[in-house]
Parts: sequence; C-alpha cells; structure tokens
Amino acid sequence: MNESFKKRQLLFMLQLVIGAAIIYLLHIYLLSSLMPEREFIIPLWNVYMFHTISVLIVYSIINFRFSNGKTEVFNPFILLMILKMILVIVFLLPLFLSDAPNKVGDAVNFFIPYFVFLAFEVYSINQFLTAE
Repeated sequence: MNESFKKRQLLFMLQLVIGAAIIYLLHIYLLSSLMPEREFIIPLWNVYMFHTISVLIVYSIINFRFSNGKTEVFNPFILLMILKMILVIVFLLPLFLSDAPNKVGDAVNFFIPYFVFLAFEVYSINQFLTAE
C-alpha cells in the first residue's frame, strides 16, 4: 500500500472517531437534559454508527482511488453520495413504516448528525480536489 494512503487514512479515521464520539456524547447530553423521558424508535448509537461507517467507506474509496493515480474524484464522490442516500432511505425505512405518533424527533436525531458528518466528509475530501 502507498504510504501517503495509509497516512491520510489513519489521520482521517482518528479525526472521524474522535469527532463522532464528541458529537455523540454532546447529543446524548442534550437529549437527556432536554427530553429525559422521550424514547426514540432508532437508537442514537445506531445513527452514529451508520454515519461513521458510511463516511469512512466513502472517504476510503476516494482516498484509495486518489492514491492509485486517479485524480478525478468528483464523479465517484457524487455516485457514492447517491448510493449513500439510498442507504439512508433503507436505514430509515423502519421509522417511515412504524405507527409511532411522533416521528419528527427521530428524523431530527438522524438528519442533524447527518449534515454534520456530511460537512466533515466534504471538508476532508476537498483536499483531493485541491491537490491537483
């Protein structure tokens, strides 16, 4: 494996795991203090695992392609985002199909971290776009 690939991958994984842990703990704290009695259909740890794994997979694919000399990263990134959105729909399908009276809280619990992780992902992948 390419040393630059390993170095970028390790640094990204470290930033992702530490950032996800901090955001997760902050999210848990806010939920426990603002809505202590509320139960959600999709557990919060599942949401954060989904986001962490999906961001890691997208970054790893882009990093691997870039390390092998393929500097065109925009099209694969867009294709991976479409695939990720399909996976989001599949992940949220139990919520959509449930008879829960208030699904908005679960949707907010999913999409606020989604956009935070997306911002981090775009920021991290931007280094490949500016490296040319």
